[in-house]
Amino acid sequence: LEKTDNTIKHYVDIFEGMLMIQRLMPWHENISKRQVKNPKIFFKDSGILHYMLGVTDWDGLLGNPHLGASWESFALKQIMLLNNFDPYDCYHWSTHQGAELDLLVVRGGERLGYEFKFSESPQITKSMRIAMEDLKLKSLTIVNPGPHKFSLEENIHVHGLNI
Repeated sequence: LEKTDNTIKHYVDIFEGMLMIQRLMPWHENISKRQVKNPKIFFKDSGILHYMLGVTDWDGLLGNPHLGASWESFALKQIMLLNNFDPYDCYHWSTHQGAELDLLVVRGGERLGYEFKFSESPQITKSMRIAMEDLKLKSLTIVNPGPHKFSLEENIHVHGLNI
């Protein structure tokens, strides 16, 4: 098993060096929950991901079971570029109990959370509430493919990428 782990790490390093993928490191701190400490990997080029999944058109993408992962990779890249986030300020967070946050940005003493949902009407989840409380987020933004910006609560907003 260790040899397989080393082989996978080697290929991940190669793909990251070729700028095909991005490794998002985990955020962990001393809270009362067990936290996941493995990095999360995103494809930087959704076209390559879609090719590997056999997706050839928009309808094929919408019907693909990996649509959410594709959206998450695309939206993560866009949010980081649009906000000029330093990759070293960006993390993912999750617990072994199932709470998670797709993107945590720690910058200037503030913590900003992002969730990526391919939904026209995203809702606040239990996981989002746990992340807000445990990580003491200044705000949580749910990024969806729609054209609108609106608030669900005082510090929880929806921001569309308008694809």
